[in-house]
Amino acid sequence: MAVPQYLNWSNTPITFNRDDHPDKVVAPGVYPLVVDPIIVNTRLSKVLMDGGSSLNIIYLETLDLLGIERTQLLPSAGSFHGVVPGKKALPVGRIDLPVCFGTTANFRKEVLTFKVVGFRGMYHAIIGRSGYAKFMAIPNYTYLKLKMPGPKGVINFSSSYEHAYECDVKCVEYGEAMENSTDLASKLEALAAEAPEPKRHAGSFEPAEGMKKIPLDPNGSDDKVLTISADLDPK
Repeated sequence: MAVPQYLNWSNTPITFNRDDHPDKVVAPGVYPLVVDPIIVNTRLSKVLMDGGSSLNIIYLETLDLLGIERTQLLPSAGSFHGVVPGKKALPVGRIDLPVCFGTTANFRKEVLTFKVVGFRGMYHAIIGRSGYAKFMAIPNYTYLKLKMPGPKGVINFSSSYEHAYECDVKCVEYGEAMENSTDLASKLEALAAEAPEPKRHAGSFEPAEGMKKIPLDPNGSDDKVLTISADLDPK
């Protein structure tokens, strides 16, 4: 019989009941879950918990706020959609940062990998499904609460409806402004091009090793290639 491979923190049950119920639930499921974790050594008041995204995202202006030099960024290939409605986003790099939830009495700290984008956002950062998984966190979008296992029991985080509403309104206004911008794509590409060349730092980050390039043109042209893991079959 196979032996179960349990994840860390999987022995902590997490539940929601009427003890978590706010005095009044406004428009259940409509407003975003916004929390205020400590990233590096600064508490950020507007971090979106986005269970619909596979990415953790942070903005260059947030890195400036944290006092992080842009030369600390590592290369990050590939574009993604969803951050700016209807537009393609090009990351200027990626970075590993410590994220802490909780209080001095009971807290968790994990290192998350963030895609770094060069345009302005309405949040300080966005934590997606990989962040949820790392913390074994469970959201309740009805109560606007987040729970995760900690060394001294379950850690609780909550967002007020007022704060969530304010963030949502600003995000919608910004999204509408971006949709009306005809040259947004060129601006994003220019920001990515202007970003300094990321440098690798031994000890702080691990370089992407074991990669190989395969031609996309079956006729053997080297103009277009795809970089994949050396362990993968190019077929």
